Amino acid sequence: MKKAIILDLDNTIYPVSSIADHLFNELFSFLDQHIAGEGIDHINSAKEDLKRIPYQKVADKYQFSERVKNKGLELLNNIEYKLPMQPFDDYRHIREANITKFLVTTGFTKLQWSKVKMLDIEADFEAIHIVDPELSPLTKKDIFAGILEQYNYKPEDVLIIGDDPESEIKAASDLGIDTFLYDPENKHPDAKVTHHSQNLKDAAVIANQ
Repeated sequence: MKKAIILDLDNTIYPVSSIADHLFNELFSFLDQHIAGEGIDHINSAKEDLKRIPYQKVADKYQFSERVKNKGLELLNNIEYKLPMQPFDDYRHIREANITKFLVTTGFTKLQWSKVKMLDIEADFEAIHIVDPELSPLTKKDIFAGILEQYNYKPEDVLIIGDDPESEIKAASDLGIDTFLYDPENKHPDAKVTHHSQNLKDAAVIANQ
């Protein structure tokens, strides 16, 4: 049985697609105007990536100019999401699990906290850590290592749950922590993970075994 689970937020507890159009409306309109010369496929691909990858990485991947990148940062750094949000239906299995939980998410501090509040999940967690590249050089890997140290956990005591093989899953693997890839649409069938499932209920079962 694990002593704790550490969860990602975006696309792990709730689907970003459910809020993306409203959340990114101003940013998407800005990108439509300022990277239109790259073609519609380029713009649409960047928009899709913004639903699952931190803005800074998307800006670098699609080679936004410094002006465009900085304006995007300005837009996102000051927004909050204030409309009702719902977690994935199977998140209830995590919420009900009798185990210590931590939330570790990458993004803009104000925005990520607003999502936590609208999802009404703050009370579910022992601690919430927001990895904000604009404020700190710390990474998810650093935060995971810090949790292990602070709570005297061994790597085998913890299960990391997330949707991104190249983010929290990789960071956990580097530390020797078991991983659970939540992949409801089976987008990553070949990912190297400890556990792989389309249902969070499985994560709760595994954590309590």
